[in-house]
Amino acid sequence: MSPAAQTLPDGRLIAYYGDDFTGSTDVMEVLTFAGLPTVLFLDVPDKAQLDRFADYRAVGVAGTARSRSPGWMDENLPSVFRFLADLDAALVQYKVCSTFDSAPAVGSIGRAIDLALPVFGGAWSPLVVAAPALRRFQAFGNLFATVDGVGYRLDRHPTMAHHPVTPMAEADLCRHLAGQTDRAMGLVDFVQLKAGKGIDALQRELADGADIVAVDIVDEETLRAAGRLVWEARSEAPFTASSSGLEYALVAHWQETGALDPPPPPKRIGVVDNLLVVSGSCSPATASQIAWARTNMFRTIRLDVTRMDWDAAVAEARDAALAGLGNGDDVVVFSAEGSDDPSIAAMRQRPDDGNEHRIGAALGAILSAAVRAGAAPRAVVAGGDTSSHAMAQLDGYALTALAPVAPGSPLYRLHAEDPGFDGYEIALKGAQVGGPDYFGLVKRGGRHSG
Repeated sequence: MSPAAQTLPDGRLIAYYGDDFTGSTDVMEVLTFAGLPTVLFLDVPDKAQLDRFADYRAVGVAGTARSRSPGWMDENLPSVFRFLADLDAALVQYKVCSTFDSAPAVGSIGRAIDLALPVFGGAWSPLVVAAPALRRFQAFGNLFATVDGVGYRLDRHPTMAHHPVTPMAEADLCRHLAGQTDRAMGLVDFVQLKAGKGIDALQRELADGADIVAVDIVDEETLRAAGRLVWEARSEAPFTASSSGLEYALVAHWQETGALDPPPPPKRIGVVDNLLVVSGSCSPATASQIAWARTNMFRTIRLDVTRMDWDAAVAEARDAALAGLGNGDDVVVFSAEGSDDPSIAAMRQRPDDGNEHRIGAALGAILSAAVRAGAAPRAVVAGGDTSSHAMAQLDGYALTALAPVAPGSPLYRLHAEDPGFDGYEIALKGAQVGGPDYFGLVKRGGRHSG
């Protein structure tokens, strides 16, 4: 069959579980803006919820496995995998971060693979992690990521090498993964892909007994080749633990073969009068966004997390936010402004546990109050823990993508059983995502001008 004659099969192309709440949205973003409707459920949906998206080409479930123990995975992942298997998709994915956040005791990707393969079967499982669009590259099995335009091998990355929970001490992904599973691993490197020998290299690795095969990606050429490798082998390898690099690779391959037309540029969905931002993020990127907001006429309100009378602190921030929105202001409510914010050290001195969850719940409640009051037609939630609490407060069960803003954090439509929240426009921003003007882009409805 000639490349131009290829077509995509009917039905669902991809079913996936995201091992982190905000990271779960990457897959939806890539596929939706490539012209393949995708829905992300915030938990395993019931039949009625699933049926509302019966014609969607990809279905995801947002999860929390990245912060969980192998024991938690043993108890919780098999039922999710069985749900995904019942969706009868061409490929099933355990979606991981493009910086491969994982460790033997926390967020073990190896344990997830061990639990999934008996459910989905297959002769092998591909591992596609690099994504040039996200400035992630893999060469000879080693993962690299850029910071401010400077590339770092992941074990020398200024953030990932010193991550407090899952530090990356080994950039070779197969070596890193070997600490999490006993399964044999192989590699198809970028030299083999560029020479058109990817299939031959894969067959050699499988003949040598590999169960998991990592695939290099260093540029657009190897991205397309990786997509071809995974797609053409899907009947023998229906399950993959991969980042959204997999979707970038598949879309590139489908477009190259004519199976998928290049989509028109996404359009902005319109400016809103009032934007509410609630932030529990301590990252430098979010701090720069709060500073940008302050100098661009946003009203910035600190949630004082050090006050002993917590209920009074939350009420004060909520009332100030509602008053600002009522006056026509854009509003940011934040718990910290950067990793060196004095409130962080003060919080660590407090004897009580669960401070992060308490902050997330409070910010979610402030957002819920604003939505109920009709004060903010659109919102941004910054921080993974804050995002999960916000979704719980808004009683949402699914998200669909509306407009791109920054890679990994588009603008979404919320789907909720409560008509007061259903259809709400919201962006969930990971800690390191977006430029200084991210909040302004969300207010304007996206980064593309139609």
